[in-house]
Order: sequence, then C-alpha cells, then structure tokens
Amino acid sequence: MTRLLHLDRTLDELDGPPWPPPPSPTTGLVTKVHALRHKRLGALTPADLRTLIGQAVGLPYLLPLAVRLLREDPMLDAYFYPGDLLLAVLGRPESAWALFPDLREELAAVVAGLSEEERAELRAYGPVGRWS
Repeated sequence: MTRLLHLDRTLDELDGPPWPPPPSPTTGLVTKVHALRHKRLGALTPADLRTLIGQAVGLPYLLPLAVRLLREDPMLDAYFYPGDLLLAVLGRPESAWALFPDLREELAAVVAGLSEEERAELRAYGPVGRWS
C-alpha cells in the first residue's frame, strides 16, 4: 500500500503546518493530541490511533493505518473496550472517505463480516450508523 510509506514521519511533518504548543491551561486530551502529532506514524499504538481519529486529526494518514489493523481484528480493544477503534473509524463523516473509496469498501467488508454478537457489542457502546 503506497499510502503507508510515511511510517517514519510524524503528523506534524506530513499534515502541516506544524501545530504550536498547546495553550495553557488546557485539557489532558489536548495535550495528548499535540504530543501524538510528534510521534512517528509507525510508532502510534491502536490507542493513539483511536484518540487521533476520534478527534479527526490527520485522517488522510491515520485511516489507512486503522483499517489495516481492523482487517486483522475488527473488535480490537484499543483502550476502552472491544471495538473502540472500529467505532472511532466508523464515526468519521462520509467526507473523510472521499480520498479513499477503496479503503471505505474494505471497511464496509470488515463491518459486513462481523457476527451478530459483535454488532450487538458495538451497538452497546455507540451507533454503527450507515455501516450496518
């Protein structure tokens, strides 16, 4: 996948301009998101991806990484509960997928492959929406 060639770079490098330091005072989430923009894409954990995608940061670079993980384990527990990364990805607006129609189709196939038990588990935490 050519869109995964930048794993040695950071969001601040790829998704510029670089962000200034977070304002002070600020929340822990804002501090975390700012810090994650300085982490190499290849070093981002599933929890990091869930946080950034949930905040709609760097989606053109992070959605391909997340879908790659979700193909292997759709109900991946990134931090809070099984399927939390999947729900973060599914929660992105349709416009986030405009650059990636093939990736959107892959994600739709992942969702289609979920068992009824997995779908029920996801619905307990949030809407599966247009993907169900």
